[in-house]
Amino acid sequence: MPRIARYSSSRPRPEGGGEQRRGAPDQPDAGSAATRDDVPAATPAHPPPEAASAGTRRIHPAWVLVSLLLVLNLASVGYLAFLHRPPAPVAMTQKDIDAAVLQTLSTHTLPSPAARAAAKIAPSVVHVSGFVRTKRGTEIERGEGTGVVVVDKGLILTNLHVVQGSRRIEVEFADGSVSDARVVTVQAENDLAVLQALDVPENLKAATMRSTEALNAGDQVIAVGFPFGIGPSVSSGVVSGLQREFQSPEGKQVLRNLIQFDAAANPGNSGGPLVTMDGEVVGIVTAILNPTSARTSLGIGFAVPIENAASALGSPPF
Repeated sequence: MPRIARYSSSRPRPEGGGEQRRGAPDQPDAGSAATRDDVPAATPAHPPPEAASAGTRRIHPAWVLVSLLLVLNLASVGYLAFLHRPPAPVAMTQKDIDAAVLQTLSTHTLPSPAARAAAKIAPSVVHVSGFVRTKRGTEIERGEGTGVVVVDKGLILTNLHVVQGSRRIEVEFADGSVSDARVVTVQAENDLAVLQALDVPENLKAATMRSTEALNAGDQVIAVGFPFGIGPSVSSGVVSGLQREFQSPEGKQVLRNLIQFDAAANPGNSGGPLVTMDGEVVGIVTAILNPTSARTSLGIGFAVPIENAASALGSPPF
């Protein structure tokens, strides 16, 4: 007669996980000779580690250190940005601006309007000399005056009486270079001549011309030239009047529609520019009035308006 089995060598793993201890007897219901399929497995007293730690992960110490270093780095960057932030702008009042201007004026010597005008016109002013030959063939200087560059290709305005009768004409530019020049055209009624330099310097600067329409008596002006060959020299004054007439001492010519000014002008200033405080040419110095034979300035000079002078080039500039 077969023997009834009272132990089971193994049992299925419970659904909750874990493993039945080997050798542990099954606990059938009383009076049952075999293990019943409908009896639930006993729940282990201590769940396995996997079940107890489900949903919980252990953080590696290296990640904690990296996170801490990152936080410290961000904090230091933010602190440095705070230290180096630009200061808040300070609102300036009119009182602050006035105080700053007064401080500048009291500690710095600013150039005068005449000095600024002279600096602007200086690159365009030239020294003009006329030469003749003696009977022995020796070249001598016949006369000298001033000119002003009106076109950067080397066109120069000057007085006709400066170059008239010269066998050779020479001009010296502001950079010290020297060139022969020829007469392009003349305007005898205004005592004007237009010269063309034969050797033009690089970057030659032409003067800026300004209409005399808005010119008034009392406006400040400067005369730039080579009085008695000294220069370039600058003298300052004002416009004394407009539409003046002048008759040459010899009585040979009458010039009309002239600008009268009181800036010092002497022999050698002829042909030079009469300049506003903006550094713009409004006239060409042409004569001085002196009832004596000294031919020196008494504070009455005359200039041909630039409209008339520029028309000698063939077309008015305005």
